[in-house]
Amino acid sequence: MIKDVRLQIREFAAPVAQKLGIGKISDFADVILLSFVFFTTVHNSLSPAVSGVLFPVSYGKAGKRARNNWDIRVASLVHAILIVFLAGRCLNLPSLEQNRAFGWHEDVGFSIAIATGYFIWDTLESIIHFSDTGFVFHGISCLLIYSLSFTPFAPYYAVRFLFWELSTVFLNIHWFLDKTGKTGSVFQFLNGIVLLATFFCVRCIWGAMMSYDFFVTLNSAYDQVSTPYLIIYGGGNVLLQGLNWFWFTKMIAALAKRFQGKPNGHKVVDRKTNITTF
Repeated sequence: MIKDVRLQIREFAAPVAQKLGIGKISDFADVILLSFVFFTTVHNSLSPAVSGVLFPVSYGKAGKRARNNWDIRVASLVHAILIVFLAGRCLNLPSLEQNRAFGWHEDVGFSIAIATGYFIWDTLESIIHFSDTGFVFHGISCLLIYSLSFTPFAPYYAVRFLFWELSTVFLNIHWFLDKTGKTGSVFQFLNGIVLLATFFCVRCIWGAMMSYDFFVTLNSAYDQVSTPYLIIYGGGNVLLQGLNWFWFTKMIAALAKRFQGKPNGHKVVDRKTNITTF
C-alpha cells in the first residue's frame, strides 16, 4: 500500500519534472513530500506537545508568537542534526568526485530531497510569519539551488553546502538557553565560542573555498550550463556568502555585548543585541 502511494506520487511528479528539466526530482518526489510533512508536523504538533511538557514555564507561559518562534527553532534543530548526518555519508562518493558538475548518486538524491522538503517548509514559514527579508531570501535561494540539483547539476557541492547547517545546531542551542533563563551563563558562553568557531570555519571559510571551487567547475562546464542556472547558482552563491559574513559580524557584536557585565542566568531584554534574531 505504502509503496503504491509512493509510486503514484513519483508518477504524478514525472511529467512536471521533465517539463522543468529536473528529471531526477520525480524519483524523490515522495521523499520531498514526506520531508515537508514531517517538518510541518514537528513545527505544528510535535514541538508544542513535547515543549509544553518539558518546559511548562519557558514555553507554556509564552505568548503565541514566542511559542511559534520556539517551534520553528525545534524544527530547524532537528533538520540541522539530520541533514549534517546525511550529507556526511555523501562526501566521498566516487561518482561525484569524478564529475563535480554533473555526477550523481542515489544517496545524494535522498539527502537533497530531505533538504528540499525542509526548505519548502522554511520558505513558507518565513513568508507567512515574516520577520526578516534575509530569512526569506535565504529560504528561496536554498530551495531553488537544491531543487535544481536534481537536474542533475552540482550535487557534489550541494552536500558540502549542507554542512553549513552544523552551525545552526549551536545557534539554536544558544537561542534555547536564552529562553530558559540561561542567558550569560558559562554554558552559553562556551556554546557561543563553539558557535562562532563553527560558523566562521564551516560557512565563512570552508563555504568560501567551496564557492570558489564551484565557480572553477562552473567555468569548465560553462558551455553545458543554461543561462538560468548560471544566474541562480552564481547569484545564489554570492547572496548566501554575503549573508554568512553579514550574520557573522552581527553575531560577534551581539556576543560581545551579551557578556559585557551581564549577570549570570538573567535574560537580556534588548532584542537588538540578541544573536538569535538572525
